[in-house]
Amino acid sequence: MAHFARSPVTAVLGPTNTGKTHLAVERMCGHSSGMMGFPLRLLAREVYDRVVAIKGPHQVALITGEEKIVPQGALYYLCTAESMPVDGDFAFVALDEAQLGADPERGHVFTDRMLRARGREETMILGSASISRVVRSLVPDAEIVSRPRFSTLSYSGAKKLSRLPRRSAIVAFSAEEVYAVAEMLRRFRGGAAVVMGALSPRTRNAQVQMFLNGEVDYLVATDAIGMGLNLDVAHVAFASLRKFDGRRTRRLTVSEMAQIAGRAGRHHQDGSFGSLGHEDGDAAFTPEEIESIEAHRFPAIDRLYWRDGTPGMDSVRHLIADLEARPDRPELAAAPEAVDLSVLKRLADDPLVCERAKGKKQVERLWAACGIPDFQKLGADHHARSVNRIWRFLSEGHGHIPRDWFAQQIARLDSVQGDIDTLSGRIAAARTWSYIAHRADWLAHPAEMAERTRELEEKLSDALHAALMQRFVDRRTAVLLRDIGQNASTLPVEIDPDGTVCVDGETIGRLDGFRFSVDPATRHQDRKMLLAAAERRLGRILRVKADELLGAPDTDFALMDESGQAPGISWQGNIVATLLPGSSLLAPEMRLDRALLTLGQDMQKQVITRLSTWFDSQKEKHLLPLVKMVASSSEPDVPAVVRAVFAQLADAGGIIARTDLDSALGHLDKEQRHLLRRAGIDIGVLDIYHPGLLKPGAARWRAALLATRLGKPCLPLPQPGLTLIKAGEKSEQMGARIAGFRGFGEQMLRIDMAERMARTAHEIIAKGEAFTAQSPQIVSLGLDEASFLQLMRLSGFRPVEAPAEGGANWAFRGRQKARSDQQQPRGQGKRAAPGRGGSARPAPASSAAPLGNHAFAGLADLLGRNG
Repeated sequence: MAHFARSPVTAVLGPTNTGKTHLAVERMCGHSSGMMGFPLRLLAREVYDRVVAIKGPHQVALITGEEKIVPQGALYYLCTAESMPVDGDFAFVALDEAQLGADPERGHVFTDRMLRARGREETMILGSASISRVVRSLVPDAEIVSRPRFSTLSYSGAKKLSRLPRRSAIVAFSAEEVYAVAEMLRRFRGGAAVVMGALSPRTRNAQVQMFLNGEVDYLVATDAIGMGLNLDVAHVAFASLRKFDGRRTRRLTVSEMAQIAGRAGRHHQDGSFGSLGHEDGDAAFTPEEIESIEAHRFPAIDRLYWRDGTPGMDSVRHLIADLEARPDRPELAAAPEAVDLSVLKRLADDPLVCERAKGKKQVERLWAACGIPDFQKLGADHHARSVNRIWRFLSEGHGHIPRDWFAQQIARLDSVQGDIDTLSGRIAAARTWSYIAHRADWLAHPAEMAERTRELEEKLSDALHAALMQRFVDRRTAVLLRDIGQNASTLPVEIDPDGTVCVDGETIGRLDGFRFSVDPATRHQDRKMLLAAAERRLGRILRVKADELLGAPDTDFALMDESGQAPGISWQGNIVATLLPGSSLLAPEMRLDRALLTLGQDMQKQVITRLSTWFDSQKEKHLLPLVKMVASSSEPDVPAVVRAVFAQLADAGGIIARTDLDSALGHLDKEQRHLLRRAGIDIGVLDIYHPGLLKPGAARWRAALLATRLGKPCLPLPQPGLTLIKAGEKSEQMGARIAGFRGFGEQMLRIDMAERMARTAHEIIAKGEAFTAQSPQIVSLGLDEASFLQLMRLSGFRPVEAPAEGGANWAFRGRQKARSDQQQPRGQGKRAAPGRGGSARPAPASSAAPLGNHAFAGLADLLGRNG
């Protein structure tokens, strides 16, 4: 354990934010060569990037357990403490965070570097003032320089998570606690960046960059941030003051609290610290702790952990003995058994290991294998089995790990599927293989495998960063919360051509016409906030749209009735008003869509007026016969009995079954019937209607207006141009009936065609000819026999039996009906009396011929009734 000073040694000691690391980097860059050791791979990478910016990539090397960037002729080395080439020749050497010599797990490494690592021209020891006494004792030739903190660090009390100031870091001491805090910050503040020691540098840098760029205002981290990571943090909140140190759960020391709290404040900007939650419990600071942290007064560290840094390698037993040796100075304490020594002792119990570990070279090789870090934290037993497998490869044949086997281990990790913990586990395993790949003498093709492991770690790191963002960052919420209480114009609002609404580049939903809908991916608890944000920011845009609507041509508006909901009016394809039952069928109430209710009262009235103008023009275009019926129903020059017919017909939408108007028709004289005919109304055998209302456009409008009255959709409508359709289910027939179809058996026939067939039947029968289901008119129409029979019966015809001689024997109903009935023999096809509306019941089945041979007798007054 002897040590010696080859050069002047300076110990720069003081609290955080004193510029110690910055000073050392400046001093190193002033020398011809240099090396610095750091406690974290992350910190080594951060300083490496800074030195590369000064000296260029060809002069700077980075050496950590899992990463080696060593350009040929590199002069400046940035390393983790464990990876420092202590025997190298450098003009400048520095060790950062030297107080970690008091850490039970890694302290012996920092103590060894402080005692043995020396620069040819200058050496610097950087750390807390608490180690000044032990440094003075162990390195008597060191000049101790104290540096004051640049800014003030003050206690600001306990704060709830929802009241933390921006640019805060919340420190927790377990992954579960980190995740829980980050999840709550996502809900209340839009999310947080996450920094843990287990993250790869790529993931950590991506997370920190989000914080530095202002994409999130909060950082949740483990105590890894206390190790010199440069972060723009204004406040540090402790979620807990207890941690598991590998052996037990204990309260943080005041020095540890100060190391972490000291991350608050940057350069000359003051910082604050406090607890998360209440002023009591385990997370509360005592007055003594607060005073010590604010004054930077901490208990002195009297002893550092030590382990022989140059143990004998002639045998495994000698190696173990040296590693377990106790120091002979009071300033040093024997280090607790580290993982590498635990693994070595387990392997030493294996006869095969001892048999192969013969000679200095093989013992060195075995000790190097035991030094593989347990990144996965699987425990000494499990880790020892993994190391033993590696050692067997290293101690046989050419001493190389088989290329195919190594590649298989990497391939098993090559998947970006899974949650945060799964990805973190894969990265930890990848770090193990990366560490092995950077041992040039362990693989036949180390460069290839190092590149493979690097690509794998980067791939997994990117996936982990994405998973962390997905789980813990809601930038949209962060953006909106940042602007709460400020003028709505402070953040840019953009609407894409497809209607996507973005605030400061973050999608909050869609604007379809005047209706804003929240992004469907939004969590339920965030919907209310996004709706409020849209209401604050879209007012001006909606007013502009309203002006466009007022000046829009009629072609931009349309009737909306396909949705199955209440009929409405659309503008440019988006609903703007709904139709509700009004004073009459043609005068429904027009209610603006709720999205337009944010407009002022005056603007709402103007929109209603514009929509009403369009609505009236459409009634004139598609429902003119109906409009005229309504007008005639109140015309004083029209006889009262005719007005009553017009009123009933208009109220029914211009089409009504004759049975519903029989009583009114019975009071009409010839002249009054003529008034109806002049109005274009067809008085048929089955229905009374205006043919113009059977057109597709009129049918669609009638369906919408009747649906408004009924409060339920009247769909589906038949396709335009069809005259015969299948009846389908009863629930599907409403639209067809409103469109002017009547059901006959399993088919539905348009009412004008039904009337035409009735007239045609009368004309043919009047000539003494047969009219059957095989008649050309029926066949061309497509009416099946059952539907044909029902049509004829409902139209007032009845089937008669054809004579055997093949002659015709048709009787006409009318004034001759009674006489014809009297002349017919009893029981021979007795005719039925006409039913309501002129329909007739069929003759008894015993007198009917087979259906295919039916001919029909008709009503003598059929034409008269139509006329």
